[in-house]
Amino acid sequence: METAEKIVFENDDEAEINYRGIKAMPFIIGNETFEKLGAIGTLANLQVYLTTVFNMTRINATMLLNVFNGTTNFATLIGAYLCDTYFGRYKTLGFGSFASFMVILNSDISSFFALLNMELCLSNTSTCISTTKNDSYSSEGLLVIMLTAAFKNLHPPHCRPEDTRCVGPTPSQMTFLLTGFGLMVLGAGAIRPCNLAFGADQFNPNAESGKRGIDSFFNWYFFTLTFAQMVSVTLVVYVQSDVSWPIGLAIPTIFMLISCFSSSWGPKFIFLDKAAITTPGDEIKPDGSVANPWGLCSMQQVEEVKCVLRVIPIWAAAILYHVGEKQQYIVFQAMQSNRHVGVTGFQIPPATYNIFSMLTLTIWVPIYDRAIVPFLRRITGKQGGITVLQRMGIGIFLTIIESLVAGLVEAKRRDMAISRPMEGIQAKRGDVSSMSALWLVPQLFLGGLAEAFCAIGQVEFFYKQFPENMRSIAGSFFFCGMAVANYVNGFLISVVHRATEGSSTGNWLPEDLNKGRLDYFYYLVAALCVLNFCYFLVCAKWYRYKGAEGSVLDIEMEAKN
Repeated sequence: METAEKIVFENDDEAEINYRGIKAMPFIIGNETFEKLGAIGTLANLQVYLTTVFNMTRINATMLLNVFNGTTNFATLIGAYLCDTYFGRYKTLGFGSFASFMVILNSDISSFFALLNMELCLSNTSTCISTTKNDSYSSEGLLVIMLTAAFKNLHPPHCRPEDTRCVGPTPSQMTFLLTGFGLMVLGAGAIRPCNLAFGADQFNPNAESGKRGIDSFFNWYFFTLTFAQMVSVTLVVYVQSDVSWPIGLAIPTIFMLISCFSSSWGPKFIFLDKAAITTPGDEIKPDGSVANPWGLCSMQQVEEVKCVLRVIPIWAAAILYHVGEKQQYIVFQAMQSNRHVGVTGFQIPPATYNIFSMLTLTIWVPIYDRAIVPFLRRITGKQGGITVLQRMGIGIFLTIIESLVAGLVEAKRRDMAISRPMEGIQAKRGDVSSMSALWLVPQLFLGGLAEAFCAIGQVEFFYKQFPENMRSIAGSFFFCGMAVANYVNGFLISVVHRATEGSSTGNWLPEDLNKGRLDYFYYLVAALCVLNFCYFLVCAKWYRYKGAEGSVLDIEMEAKN
């Protein structure tokens, strides 16, 4: 990577650009890393929280999470637009960090009162439910993330395994919960799209070292991001579950506070000015704006629209990749599998199994960036070893294998749950299979590998193919694809649930997975991924990269000259 490069324009009126390169990376990536440590540390067990504390059905909890994740990712498009058009990346990042910090600070303060309530309950067991380690709250690794955990009247009564009917949340309780979700949406919408473009802008795209720096930045960005998630779903969850909720929630709060200040501690960053083109014959107002923007527009605006339209087919192919790669039934599968480690009594929390996917990515990215890319570069002569679309294609293909493996593992888990369930366990939603939950690792390994190829490839593709003054919007395109995938996933689950409810095979997605056919659902996803892979191959074959002869970039550069 480069350390610092300077570009001096021939025009004396232009300012000198001092590219900070790798010097700025600890502060930019640090901001994103600490934001993720705070956010993921607060949301790690949200699935289990909704089903066991809020007494939601698994279908409703999954649907709510899909809507929440989809809305969060769509918010990045609005945040990117405001960033590129009005506020700039620095102010937008500051606002997003503050919004995320406030919601987590709320959770931390509430956990202190929750601890006081717990002590009062322990002194009066006739009116309160004990919250010792033997309680299902701790045994399932539940994470108190919102003010709803502070007081008993902000969440439904606890539902015991022997209860046949559980009381659901009231409208006021749901409103309180969704308010916290809304603050998280604001924070993520401002931070996610800006940090990507903000970091890549620190490298000189016209120098060879700068080009290599940009390629490595995206790899190491995802590496540190995933490492932060690993810390959150292991260390932070452990402290919250087995040590103290106030201390456990204070950790994400401190991380988020550091995130708020990390960017301002660093050196001066690069903020590239947006180019402006005046079309001959345009009527210009005294303030410099076009008199009739609906009738007249610059060549730059036309080419920006063309650029967006050209990447949309590739973006659409990434949607089903996310549908196949981000299935949310892995936690429920783990809950109905043997989670004991060896002969010890220790059980791995269901949400922690996602660490195997993250671990795969964190191990693979350094190997790929430092060993495989240089090796492929010598063979192909390409800067990244292979093209960005080839990298994405490998990831999309791996999701097909992942879905097939997931179906086979689920079929075996279900068979053993029916024939050889674990004894001595009173399960709330069906028998627990004697199959070790570690058999879920292969599909998680494939998922992490697919993300290392396709997800990182998408981010790099959008950044390089969008115009310079739309880099934040380019970053939001990746998250918008995830947003649509969340909604498509929720729609798919709803359709399958309703369509199979009265079928001969029975409901594929019931509350008790042992009575359903989740394996059939995975096979359906695999079939959709095959169709998506074929579609992607067609789009990739006909796609013309920005900078190719006669492409949009040539026209854009001619217009600027």
